[in-house]
Amino acid sequence: MPRYRYEYLELELKQQIRSGYLQTGDRLPSIRSLCRDYQVSKATVLHALHRLESEQLVQARPKSGYFVRTPEYESPLPTRVQTPKTPAPVSVSAIFRDIMSQGAAFDILPAASQQDSLPQLTQLNRLIGRQMRLHPEQKAGYYDESAGKYSLRTALSTHLRQRKLRVAPENICITSGCQHSLFIALMITCQPGDTVAVESPAFYGVLQIMEQLGLNIIEISGDPVSGIDIQELQEQLTRWPIKACVVTPNFGTPAGSCIPPEQYASLVDLACRNDFWLIEDDIYGDLAFSSAATAPLKSQDNLQNEKVILCGSVSKSLSRDLRVGWIIAGKLHNKALQMKLITQLASPQAIQEGLAQFIAEGHYRRHLSQLRQKLQQQRDQLLAYLSQNWGKEIRYSQPDGGLCIWVQLPDTCDSQAAYRSLRAEGILLTPGTLFSAHGLYRHYLRLSFSQPLSAKRKAALDRLFICVLELSDETSCQ
Repeated sequence: MPRYRYEYLELELKQQIRSGYLQTGDRLPSIRSLCRDYQVSKATVLHALHRLESEQLVQARPKSGYFVRTPEYESPLPTRVQTPKTPAPVSVSAIFRDIMSQGAAFDILPAASQQDSLPQLTQLNRLIGRQMRLHPEQKAGYYDESAGKYSLRTALSTHLRQRKLRVAPENICITSGCQHSLFIALMITCQPGDTVAVESPAFYGVLQIMEQLGLNIIEISGDPVSGIDIQELQEQLTRWPIKACVVTPNFGTPAGSCIPPEQYASLVDLACRNDFWLIEDDIYGDLAFSSAATAPLKSQDNLQNEKVILCGSVSKSLSRDLRVGWIIAGKLHNKALQMKLITQLASPQAIQEGLAQFIAEGHYRRHLSQLRQKLQQQRDQLLAYLSQNWGKEIRYSQPDGGLCIWVQLPDTCDSQAAYRSLRAEGILLTPGTLFSAHGLYRHYLRLSFSQPLSAKRKAALDRLFICVLELSDETSCQ
């Protein structure tokens, strides 16, 4: 029996954690609530929490409280796959179009109820609505300038400065999302038949653009922690005339990998010496769980010989529905403006003005703070669930940001076959083959933690795992 009050409180909270009443990533009751509910002093509560912290059962987050700590999972990371050494044309699987038509890019069970809206989204809608009511005749009768609203470009310039990237508003071009920015970047740097290097596993949206533009691909193997293999890229540059390289330095999908900042300079120097473009997909750059800012690769660009084109968006960090992105193309800025004019003409004015105000007034910063905590909690719950229910035969990445983890199944499994089998049940996984132009990663899949791990989604994950194992057994028996 506990002798002291802090020991009693410590035991109570420990039992709640071990019984599953408080799950991985859950926030503990506030210190004030614990004082009231257990009739103890603040010093007693803090002593109990500090003891739980020393046992690595809880962790303190600045200005947020105490949370059930993520266990140190024993699961090894997914293994790297050797990629083909010759360029090849790109052909995107029809599964990609099917997934997008179902709205299932980041949800294994899109028919399940959606997550609660973060409070700042209501404020964003108010600001956009207010801008729609201001000068409606002006907005209805005139296009915005091709580069986009100066107020939004100014707000983005200020926001990016907090991530250690200094760029003038005049050097930013607003686009219709990051996919549009990537399309413009590849259009202004490449011609049909050119060879483009892409870190592998690769974002299937980039593969789709490359197929449309008639580009050849060289897949550069990536590490689930540190991203693209720069040494392998350097070796391929001696064999093939690579025109551009698409990279996601911060929390790239599907693995959630991050290029170490100390390697930024080496990558930029490689691009300068070999005269190819680095196209940076920065769409997840704002989704780091740590409070430390994640600098874009563009922050290390060579000022005399610019080789990095940054593409970004708020579609993953704020709202899929906004379709607002940007491209920072450096010395190719005018070409980017011309391509924007051809492919979109102009961006919606009221949405830009509302978003500019939302960022300038600090709502975006507050939104990110809450979203990061929520995503970290949902990641922790997903990893804990996989660790407890999917056994030791799988491997998975454990990213410190972004929206996804990369799961490696046993070699005999086929995630694409599982996709076809489960689709009729409304369970829509993202098979690994979507992330390669060469059909690699058949026994891999991407899982997202962008939605809460509800009871329905847990059931869907259980069904997925059973299906994968059943298909694996059938294959091994043939």
